[in-house]
Amino acid sequence: MKKLFILSALILGLNFASNAQSILSKATSIASSAGFDVNTLTSGILGKLTPALSLTPAQKPTVTSAVKDFLVQKATIMATQKTDPAGYKTKFGKLFSGLKSKLGTALTIAQLTKFTSLKPATNTPSNVLSQLFY
Repeated sequence: MKKLFILSALILGLNFASNAQSILSKATSIASSAGFDVNTLTSGILGKLTPALSLTPAQKPTVTSAVKDFLVQKATIMATQKTDPAGYKTKFGKLFSGLKSKLGTALTIAQLTKFTSLKPATNTPSNVLSQLFY
């Protein structure tokens, strides 16, 4: 009976793990179809944030994860930017608040203040940080 229970738990665990990977790959493919590559943007953004915020090696994984999660979530709402600008703005505001909250646990107060000061004046495609703020 014990062996049957352990085998069932193992199969159930493997099923959940494969579903989680499937969801992540679907979100990444949505982001790619929305016009940007999450992995490329994440590395570009970290390339700017690391020296600007003097990120430590211990902070980099947490910041990378927060930025990547934010970009994946942003990709899911990008379609509404043209059809429902007010709705997009509301949803984006919530996403950005979540990003700042996650970064607040990883960064110092001075780094978080510096992060908010990095917001570009306008949404320019040539500035990779625009993806975080607009």
